[in-house]
Amino acid sequence: MKNFEKYTRQYFPVKNPPMRWAQKDYVDHAPIWCSVDLRDGNQALINPMTLEEKLEFFKYLVKIGFKEIEIGFPAASETEYEFCRTLIERDMIPDDVVIQVLTQSREHIIKKTFEALEGAKNVIVHLYNSTSVAQREQVFKRDKKEIIDIAVQGAALCKQYREKASGRYLFEYSPESFTGTEMEFALEICNEVIKIWEPDEKNKVIINLPVTVSHSMPHVYANQVEFMCDNLINRENLIISLHPHNDRGCAVADSEMGLLAGADRIEGTLFGNGERTGNVDIITLAMNMFSQGVDPELNFENMPEATEIYERVTGMKVYERQPYSGKLVFAAFSGSHQDAIAKGMNWRKDKNCEHWTVPYLPIDPEDVGREYEADVIRINSQSGKGGIGYIMEHQFGMNMPQKMREPFGYMVKHVSDNAHRELMPSEVYDIFVKEFINIQSPVTLKEAHYAQKNGITAEVTVGKDGKEYKETAHGNGRLNAVSSALMKMLGIKYDLHTYTEHAMEHGDTSKAVSYVGITDESGKNYWGVGIETDIIDSSLKALFSAVNNMIAE
Repeated sequence: MKNFEKYTRQYFPVKNPPMRWAQKDYVDHAPIWCSVDLRDGNQALINPMTLEEKLEFFKYLVKIGFKEIEIGFPAASETEYEFCRTLIERDMIPDDVVIQVLTQSREHIIKKTFEALEGAKNVIVHLYNSTSVAQREQVFKRDKKEIIDIAVQGAALCKQYREKASGRYLFEYSPESFTGTEMEFALEICNEVIKIWEPDEKNKVIINLPVTVSHSMPHVYANQVEFMCDNLINRENLIISLHPHNDRGCAVADSEMGLLAGADRIEGTLFGNGERTGNVDIITLAMNMFSQGVDPELNFENMPEATEIYERVTGMKVYERQPYSGKLVFAAFSGSHQDAIAKGMNWRKDKNCEHWTVPYLPIDPEDVGREYEADVIRINSQSGKGGIGYIMEHQFGMNMPQKMREPFGYMVKHVSDNAHRELMPSEVYDIFVKEFINIQSPVTLKEAHYAQKNGITAEVTVGKDGKEYKETAHGNGRLNAVSSALMKMLGIKYDLHTYTEHAMEHGDTSKAVSYVGITDESGKNYWGVGIETDIIDSSLKALFSAVNNMIAE
């Protein structure tokens, strides 16, 4: 590819990192979660949310368990200011929820920020200034000392305004563009801010280490986080926060490795909304923990609701393959995958398994409000007998014999292939009805009478081509006797190789379902299904369906 030489690595790796975090293999407890949907997410929208949409989204974030929510940049615009005031004046902030606001290190902005917060009970004031080499040289044109001065002056002003404010105010500092900053300088500027704020056990300070722009592989970031955790002063009274963006597609990995490296808190958004490629997707992070038996302390039991609200208020779409939340993430079209899932589900039922280990499904779809029939087993030309059998059994109560599943599977695949589309479960069932259930043509059963002596003698009357025919035959049971009579009457031969039956519940009544498989003289198999309230009637309907399929071919 042309022009690769114009790029170089813009990060500053830690020298001789201890990498203690690499000895851990999973995140074993939930971090402090902070939603930045209403600030970082909102500012990235083509059409920012209206006031009412923001209010609705805020209530939803509270509902699913967020205790810290960054609501915006109140000094940036009247819209942002109004949103902050509305939340406070309408008393919409629960006592156990902290609102967070962003501010630059400029006195008039800090002053207006505190004005916007008047009357709030629990607040985090989030101060930031950019520290990267690129920003220092190209944007601010200031040296390191001058950049530190900006941070220190802002920290001092925040402290002054807090003394006059009511309510509980905590402070957060972000060296924006942390990942493009020399680690020694990032450490120095954070420590200078910490000295100003003097955190203690009651009033801890949040030091946020943002991946404002992603420059490195995740392990490099983890080393940087570990370095900061090891060297920041007053560490016991600090909360180390991460704010990863997804420029390299690594935001989730950055977050998880950063947590292993000592971080305490995550700032992110639902579905990864945010500037450029977005913020880290908190849903993915939370559900990753959930899938390994760790309580994420956020509730995504109704993922369709989360998707609906998000898409409606943001105007964004959730990608079909978005982990845990996309419409297709549990879908199995492949026949081998469907078969494995169906067998795994039966294994769970038979073994009464405590833990979830179903092939191809990292979590139980029902745990996030999804349905097996609609969301997991999907039917198209790639599907197999296992998935189709699962749909028929679990959605329509039809437990087909194993030998029948393959030919029916090919029928369904043929229809899907010709239509060039997925088939809905109802369409699969319609094919089953048309091809197998209670087939009355060209031969129709009119009557059957039985006499029992050394087996069963059946007197069978059928209709064919507008005429009635009667035949008598002997067998070892009713079905066998009727079958023998049919062969004599029609002048055909076949072997009845399969007969199974089961009950199928329909509301307050139960019907009998019978399956019959026959093989003609050339070795070709034919199937029929009968459904009636009486088991004898259903078995005869199944036999006639199979025979009709044979002679009609």
